[in-house]
Amino acid sequence: MASPLRVKGHGEPHSDIMTWLGTYKASTPGLMCADNATVRLDADNEPQPDALLRIKIGGQSTISEDDYVEGAPELIVEIAASTASYDLHQKLNVYRRNQVQEYLIWRVYDNEFDWFKLEESKYIQLEPNKDGVVCSQVFPGLWLDKMALLAGDLAQVLAILQLGLGTPEHQSFVKKLSEH
Repeated sequence: MASPLRVKGHGEPHSDIMTWLGTYKASTPGLMCADNATVRLDADNEPQPDALLRIKIGGQSTISEDDYVEGAPELIVEIAASTASYDLHQKLNVYRRNQVQEYLIWRVYDNEFDWFKLEESKYIQLEPNKDGVVCSQVFPGLWLDKMALLAGDLAQVLAILQLGLGTPEHQSFVKKLSEH
C-alpha cells in the first residue's frame, strides 16, 4: 500500500501542477508529461517524481522497451510536504548530477515554490520577473504566476500560461519540435 497523502498537503497541489503542465503540453506537440512515472537516472537512482516534462525526440531522455523513462527529463516537479528537506537536498543533488535541466519544488507547508535551472553543473534559483512570473529557460512559454499558484488561483495560473503560449518564443519552439 502506498504512503498516505493529504489532500491539501499533496493531492490538490499535485492536481494543479498537472493541470498547468498538461495545458502546456496540449499547446506544445512533441512533449511528454507524466505523473509519478519511474525515471531511471543511473544505476543507483530510480525516483518517481510527482510530475515531469520531457522532449520526446531530441531530448535528454528516452522511453525504454519496458516503458520507463531512461535518462534525465528536462523538467521535474516535486510536491514537498513532509519531504521538503529530502527534496531540497538529496533529490536536488541526484537531479543535478544527472543533468535534469529544471527542477521545481512546491514546499506546500512553507507556502513556497522554488524553480531551479541547471547552469554549469549547479542549480540556480529562477526568480519571478517584475510581474511576479517565473519563466522556464528550457520550455519557452512555460510561465508560472508563483503567487497565484501559492494562493490556489488556478484560473490566474492558466491565464498567465496562456500569455506565455502566445509568445513568438513559444511558436518558434513548437516549430523546432515539429521539425524532428
